[in-house]
Amino acid sequence: MPSPTAALAARIDAALPQTQCTRCGFPDCSAYANAIAEGTAAINQCPPGGAEGIARLAAITGQPVLPLSAEHGVEAPRAVAFIDEAWCIGCTLCIKACPTDAIVGSHKKMHTVIEPYCTGCELCIPVCPVDCIQLENASGAATGWSAWSAPLALLARQRYAAHRERQPLEVVEDEAPADTQDKAQAARQAAIAAALERARQRRAP
Repeated sequence: MPSPTAALAARIDAALPQTQCTRCGFPDCSAYANAIAEGTAAINQCPPGGAEGIARLAAITGQPVLPLSAEHGVEAPRAVAFIDEAWCIGCTLCIKACPTDAIVGSHKKMHTVIEPYCTGCELCIPVCPVDCIQLENASGAATGWSAWSAPLALLARQRYAAHRERQPLEVVEDEAPADTQDKAQAARQAAIAAALERARQRRAP
């Protein structure tokens, strides 16, 4: 039988939107749920869940409803990422950053976002070296859980679980000998530098 804390964490996790955006200050929704259950995190650190999400967590934990923590963000409409394919250099960094495998493409080939799988987590944006990813409003004026849904949260949870299952394979690759890693890293950096130069040349008059 799970411990009372583990059982509470599972209930909290089920009430989170599963965007895996890390805005709460934790690496994923499950880690945040565990922290709330253990009493080391407040219930108001999830911007995607918004005010309704806080109310749900308050009902589960018995804690008072709090305003959303400004330190962790603001409640906003649901967003979807789009890639300007004309400027994509195929570096694959956004693919690695996406927690739900919503971006498809290959090395030196243009990438694209599978819109139904995108949670609007924004994790792909800071890693893009050519700033070709933008967020677009996908829910109009609706915010928080009014812009999200239980089926979307379930899909995001399933895709994140599949993403995590694949990660051990990537860890094994990272455990290659240091000289091999250095050569691979140098090759990646050279490829990105060359792609950036091509992008600059295309943008030049």
